[in-house]
Amino acid sequence: MVTQYCTFRLDGFTFGIEVERVQEVIRYQDMSRVPLSSEVVRGLINLRGQIVTALDLRARLQLPPRPEGQWPMNVVVMTDDGPLSLLVDSIGEVVDVEADSFETPPETLDGVARDLIQGCHKLDGHLLLVLATDRAVSLPEPARS
Repeated sequence: MVTQYCTFRLDGFTFGIEVERVQEVIRYQDMSRVPLSSEVVRGLINLRGQIVTALDLRARLQLPPRPEGQWPMNVVVMTDDGPLSLLVDSIGEVVDVEADSFETPPETLDGVARDLIQGCHKLDGHLLLVLATDRAVSLPEPARS
């Protein structure tokens, strides 16, 4: 069985989301900040009249911040609550991957990545990390004091 993934880059890593989850891919959009929101929520974008929350996947995966002057791209995914934008460094291509090349995450993977990466595929010269989309868009509840 073949699965198609929309690929994108984050901090030198190649990630993939199942194509059927991706609504569209768009260039950087101006955002309205959301006061008192999580550092993962970068703002709200206007997508043809629909207000869409933009999440920074670098922050969600606890990767270093995007270099100054580098604008992110938007991967708009469908969730149970409607569209949501994932901010990524760059967009790759759609790849077809055989199911038998899938491997679960190694035991050495820890932290938030362990929860957000459901596995990987070995491609020519690099790994395709499969993002657990539903877990990636579910933000943890803030700690109450």
